[in-house]
Amino acid sequence: MKTNRLFFIDAVRAFAIIMMLQGHFINTLLNPIYRDDTNIAFQIWTYFRGITAPTFFTISGLVFLYLLLRAKNKGDDTIRIKKGLYRGLLLIGIGYALRIDLFSLFYGHFNTSFFIIDVLQCIGLSLILLIGCYVLLRKKVWLLSLFLFLLGFGCFLAEPLYRNLDLSHIPIIFANYMSKANGSIFTILPWFGFTAFGGFLATVFFSHAHRNRFRLVTVICFVIFGSILIEYSSYLLMRLHHFTNIELFKASAYYNYLFTRFGNVLLLFAVFYAAEPFLKGSLIGKIGQKTLSIYVIHFIIIYGSFTGLGLNHFYLKALNPTQAIIGTLVFIIVVCCISFYYVKTNAFIYNGVRKLIHKLKN
Repeated sequence: MKTNRLFFIDAVRAFAIIMMLQGHFINTLLNPIYRDDTNIAFQIWTYFRGITAPTFFTISGLVFLYLLLRAKNKGDDTIRIKKGLYRGLLLIGIGYALRIDLFSLFYGHFNTSFFIIDVLQCIGLSLILLIGCYVLLRKKVWLLSLFLFLLGFGCFLAEPLYRNLDLSHIPIIFANYMSKANGSIFTILPWFGFTAFGGFLATVFFSHAHRNRFRLVTVICFVIFGSILIEYSSYLLMRLHHFTNIELFKASAYYNYLFTRFGNVLLLFAVFYAAEPFLKGSLIGKIGQKTLSIYVIHFIIIYGSFTGLGLNHFYLKALNPTQAIIGTLVFIIVVCCISFYYVKTNAFIYNGVRKLIHKLKN
């Protein structure tokens, strides 16, 4: 089967990473007195900040499983599986490493913030889980597609059941993957649900992207289903509650942010997939290929990984809107330039870790 490269993926990742850069910069450094929920500019900023993480998780599942299915089509998915497992473990390792404060360790103090789970650990574990799903069902792509769709739906629907889990009896290193009680930013549930839906979309693209008018049909479907999820998902969940008398549908409808966020992601995909012919070889596509190095660089600059001396140490909640906007633009340019000209590709990080592992083995 002939499959096409999906150039819009890099554009979506670039958009998500830029939204993450500005979101983290402004959220960390803007003075709280300027957070006005009635201000239209602040509302727009809040909206885009809210869809950044769902976009990241969804696109990660889409691109990873799509490449895995392409490798399967060529008969070398075993290599891709090994690379995927390595990448997942690497993301988890980098996520923990960015929380290390060397100065504190030097003075004999170990900060338990090291165990906080952030986006890299969750994406890494999500990719490993996605590989497990693929290995179990790779012989039947349609079955894998259905399973991932139901898995994503189940993760979102069951959110009220695990929202306030008490895992105080479990070691913190494991509990933090399921509970935010100890400061975790992300937990594997419900965020794996977005990755599962991304995997589902990957099976659709792999099976049908070669068909005529696939782009037009897909963009229309993204717009239709995205709009339905945003406007009517709570209503539909309540209808399911009335029809089945299952309380979980009602509980999910009353606190429905996951289905609506996924609807936002689908609308975003519609925009970039429709514009894909204009994105090939563009700067935004190149930025999308640097997401890991950009993430690591921005984290070090803002939060002071390893030294504890980041921008948050000097300007935490101290900027006015003008300073925040100008600072954001400068910050995005600086981080991207460092990534492009000093950290040539994400492979820089991978190769460095591989060399370290090789030295440890020897």
